Amino acid sequence: QKMPPSLPATINIREPRWDQSTFQGRAKHFFMVTDPRNLLLSGATLEEARRVVEDYRAGIVHPGLTEDQLWRAKYIYDSAFHPDTGEKMILVGRMSAQVPMNMTITGCMLTFYRTTPAVLFWQWVNQSFNAIVNYTNRSGDAPITPSQLGTAYVSATTGAVVTALGLKSLTKHLPALIGRYVPFAAVAAANCINIPLMRQRELKLGIPVTDENGNRLGESTAAAQKAIFQVVVSRIGMAAPAMAIPPVIMNMLEKRAFLKRYPYLNAPLQVGLVGLCLVFATPLCCALFPQKSSMPVSSLEPEVQDQIRKKDPWLETVYFNKGL
Repeated sequence: QKMPPSLPATINIREPRWDQSTFQGRAKHFFMVTDPRNLLLSGATLEEARRVVEDYRAGIVHPGLTEDQLWRAKYIYDSAFHPDTGEKMILVGRMSAQVPMNMTITGCMLTFYRTTPAVLFWQWVNQSFNAIVNYTNRSGDAPITPSQLGTAYVSATTGAVVTALGLKSLTKHLPALIGRYVPFAAVAAANCINIPLMRQRELKLGIPVTDENGNRLGESTAAAQKAIFQVVVSRIGMAAPAMAIPPVIMNMLEKRAFLKRYPYLNAPLQVGLVGLCLVFATPLCCALFPQKSSMPVSSLEPEVQDQIRKKDPWLETVYFNKGL
């Protein structure tokens, strides 16, 4: 039996498999990255994927390795290891945990929205989860201190809870369907608070900007602002279908005899509907902006522009990892 031809060492696995300049290419990429099945992979499988990827990047091609196996290893590696630091990410903070975690939390937020203790508890759970995700998927390799992390977490959680309770009191005299949208408004507002706070170090010190080949040129706060804005938009978009569609369906179902007869099915139905929305909304909203984002050198801070001009006077565009 003939051995398959050896794989060339020229496949660029630092970039995704599909063209990231198109929405379709980015969507295919994020359907792979956010696949919840990646959570079930063993530590040995993750380490094997890391070995294959790091060896291949170093020019070592394992005998018999096919292109499909290489890309599979790359996506397993990307799902569990941070792109800038190379550290293994916290399990619940990985993008592959987004659907199962958000499905449970959002389903419960939409089900238990009527009492103040329930609103408080589920907003706290949601912001705690968001804080872990925002920290795990931050851009750059600069460490964040425990005190910065604590301040950001407390501020974001307080902001979300205050928003939720404030909106809840405003909707007391409005139709029931409007009340169901309080959790979404609170989540949208909290994302605008939580993400910048959890990534405040980037806003103060900047994130690494590189040329097209990944050569580091400096740190930019302007790039950090653009990265964080794009992530906020994506996260709100991600939450929108899961928090906007199920309330309408549940409002209709609760008027039927079926749910009145079996009220205990309310929460599982809500969680299932949210999960169905999130399976599609998560990768499609991650794909709204390229992961390797770019901006003109002329839009950077003057001192960073000067730094770059000294290295490469003709460079017009810089690139950065926007985070997720």
